[in-house]
Amino acid sequence: MTQPKLVRDKIPAIICGQGHGQDPLIYTASDGEYRERLRDKLLEEVNEFLTSGDLDELADILEVVYALAAQQGIPPGQLEEFRAQKAEERGGFTARIIWCGNAPAQDTGTAQGSTVPG
Repeated sequence: MTQPKLVRDKIPAIICGQGHGQDPLIYTASDGEYRERLRDKLLEEVNEFLTSGDLDELADILEVVYALAAQQGIPPGQLEEFRAQKAEERGGFTARIIWCGNAPAQDTGTAQGSTVPG
């Protein structure tokens, strides 16, 4: 028997349909276990994406994020609105800015826009 893990809803039917003469052993997780298994699945999918760079794994990450949000009563549309609002207020990651800490403030102006040589 393998280590129990959260799988997509249709995986048991897919396993049965493969005709290997085996039935999947499954059960429905409690709310607490589901929350824990979702977090485990997020780490699994992130690691798989980091290893492969595959778009399928990126889609799996998004599916897990949506499920985590739903656990907190947040529908995907509301999650997207929150993401967009945060991006508006704090920006996204498209500018590729790497923060290296803070330098003491200078009297001749702000340090905003300073760069680290190298």
